[in-house]
Amino acid sequence: QPQLVESGGGLVEPGGSLRLSCAASGFTFGYYTIGWFRQAPGQEREVVSCINSRGGNTAYADSVKDRFTMSRDNAKSTVYLQMNGLKPEDTAVYYCARDRVQQRWFYGAVCPATEFAYWGQGTQVTVSS
Repeated sequence: QPQLVESGGGLVEPGGSLRLSCAASGFTFGYYTIGWFRQAPGQEREVVSCINSRGGNTAYADSVKDRFTMSRDNAKSTVYLQMNGLKPEDTAVYYCARDRVQQRWFYGAVCPATEFAYWGQGTQVTVSS
C-alpha cells in the first residue's frame, strides 16, 4: 500500500524559511509525479507545486513562484519543498500526494488535486511574528 509521510513543518517568522520532506514507500517512487498541496482553515485545498517522475519538470502556483522550490531524490524515495520568503498567507497544512497514473505530466497546468490518489497526513506550517 502506498504511503507518504510529510515532515519539516513548524512555526517561522515572516521572511523565514522551512524545508518540507515527503518520504514515500509501497510503490515504485521513480515512476510517479508527486505534488505538494496545502489547505488553510476554512479554505479549499490548493496545489502548491508538483514534479514529474524524473525531476526534470516542475510547476508552481503563482502565489509561491520564485519563493518555493520543489525537488526529489528518487534514490531516497523523497521529495522536498524548500520554502523561502514565507508570508503569513502561507500558513496551512501541507500535504504531499502521488499521481494516480504512472509517467504522466500535466503540461500547461499545475497538477490538479483530483488526479492524485495517495495522500500523506500533512504537516502544519505557521508563519507568524
